[in-house]
Amino acid sequence: MMGARDEVLARLRTARDAGAPATPVVVPREYRPAGRYAPGGEQVVARLDETLTDYRATVTRVAAEADVADAVAAFLGSAGQVVVPPGLPEGWLSAFGGSVRRDEPPCTVDELDHLDAVVTGAAVAVADTGTFVLDSGAPDQGRRVITLVPDHHVCVIRAADVVCSVPEAIARLDPTRPLTFVSGPSATSDIELDRVEGVHGPRRLDVVLVGGVRPGEQ
Repeated sequence: MMGARDEVLARLRTARDAGAPATPVVVPREYRPAGRYAPGGEQVVARLDETLTDYRATVTRVAAEADVADAVAAFLGSAGQVVVPPGLPEGWLSAFGGSVRRDEPPCTVDELDHLDAVVTGAAVAVADTGTFVLDSGAPDQGRRVITLVPDHHVCVIRAADVVCSVPEAIARLDPTRPLTFVSGPSATSDIELDRVEGVHGPRRLDVVLVGGVRPGEQ
């Protein structure tokens, strides 16, 4: 009597020998999410601030793009050298007094390990989960490795890219591209629930939220 394993393997061999073409994978794109807050509005940005803070990220909110440079410089502090994606807006680093290394040509892992921080943008952020997504093909986000090796990550997120729910975020992303989902600083816990940060990514995460600021908050 043929067991379940043998039956599965037999079917695979039959399909292989028949030369059957691979079945294309169709990713559904017609999401109809129903977020509680409108994307990019004051409420959804405030919610993202709250959930990011719960994940032990430090958040600064600024009213406009012109204010990003000062916020980024404040987060970087006395950092000596930072790495940035090739297409990061130059204005974001105009107030930083240290050295900027654009990842072009690509840095080696050893070089990244000796840099103080990385500064990137984000493709989209999810307010309810405190998550932002990096698209490695985007000019202001760059290769995945540059956000995993340095110990400090500063991420600039525009209000227009903040949505309420995960389905809303997925609807904005290209699933064929390498995506990195970030929810707070890198952290893990052992069986006794002792939290250790920085095991598989930056131990410090700072976020600049641009826009969606209520009058009087700035």
